Amino acid sequence: MTEPAVALQCADDIVLEPHDRNLAMSPARAAGAVLSLCVLGASLYQLHRLSFAEVIELLPSSPLFWSLFALSYFAGPLSEWIIFWRLWHVGPLAVGALVRKLIYNELLVGYLGEVYFYTWARRHLSITASPFGAVKDVAVLSAVVGNVTTLAFLAAAAPLLRMLPLGEHSQTITWSLAFVIGTSLAAMLWRKRIFSLDRHELVFVSAIHTGRILATTALSATLWHLVLPSTPLMWWLLLATLRLLISRLPFVPNKDLVFAGVAVLALGQEVEIASLMALMATLILATHIVAGIGFAVSDLAFGDAHARRG
Repeated sequence: MTEPAVALQCADDIVLEPHDRNLAMSPARAAGAVLSLCVLGASLYQLHRLSFAEVIELLPSSPLFWSLFALSYFAGPLSEWIIFWRLWHVGPLAVGALVRKLIYNELLVGYLGEVYFYTWARRHLSITASPFGAVKDVAVLSAVVGNVTTLAFLAAAAPLLRMLPLGEHSQTITWSLAFVIGTSLAAMLWRKRIFSLDRHELVFVSAIHTGRILATTALSATLWHLVLPSTPLMWWLLLATLRLLISRLPFVPNKDLVFAGVAVLALGQEVEIASLMALMATLILATHIVAGIGFAVSDLAFGDAHARRG
């Protein structure tokens, strides 16, 4: 069945044009099937780490909590969709590819999602220029903006961080901080060689990343407050800073579980807060697992049939 060709003209003269594709098995499709199997296996493996009885007991019943949780979960893919809509004029179905990107990074290994999204763009968008430059610039700017924001939060929460008994996790945090500073300095020193987008696009991408980080941090603090409204604000500042710092670790899946472990160790005396952090990490992991299984089963059952419609 032939699809109508629709050409979309982007600001930088990149033309996106959906077209028919060969249905025969190709190395890219084979790699996609393997990746789907990996996600399915990782999802099933992670299931044994979930304590469903404890999760069900702690689950909030507030509709506001669940609305904000969904908004927080999809904030990353939606913000990146805005970026790639500006760069490539992608359609709304690209949100699904960006959710997959998030899941691959979290369930498998960091930055595998960027590799997946690059191959998705090559396969499903007829882009005259290689999409590698845009995907790379967006990822690098996300890291740089995240690093700068993390350093700002660290400066604000420094007096509180000194009070924490971080124990064995202090080395993890030290490496995170070294990575934050090192990558930021490297990006600034070699920015002319690293980035391929023009200055206006880089500013736009940086602004979207900044808004996303601030929004997700505020949403997380609001979710925590809804569950434990009597907890002092300083704890939320401290935890938001720790979460940002742990999120800067490269190639580490399940960063929310690592963050929960650090929080439980550091705030063990605050039993309710430690339980809340474990609950949030479990909810996020469970959402990754459900979405990952859904995508993997869909891929294995229908192959590229659904993707070609996007």
